[in-house]
Amino acid sequence: MCRNIKPLFNFDPPVTDDEIRAASLQFVRKISGFNKPSKVNEEAFLAAIDEVAAASARLLASLETNSPARNREEEAAKARLRNEERFPRNVTQ
Repeated sequence: MCRNIKPLFNFDPPVTDDEIRAASLQFVRKISGFNKPSKVNEEAFLAAIDEVAAASARLLASLETNSPARNREEEAAKARLRNEERFPRNVTQ
């Protein structure tokens, strides 16, 4: 999975259309192998982003859970901590 694609379900505040589109862009970039498509492929690339975003929005709207919504700041702090444990900084003094 792309490292840049983050879970979007069950957050408070809820996911925005911009976040869904950003995740869709990352997905299309990953599967197409293009960071930026050529002019000849640009229309297909943008259409794919729109289609993935629409499908993702439908999915997120239809999901249900009994779990309390997660807090974005808390989840980001946990991710930073995991990242620091995984890739400790070599601080020399």
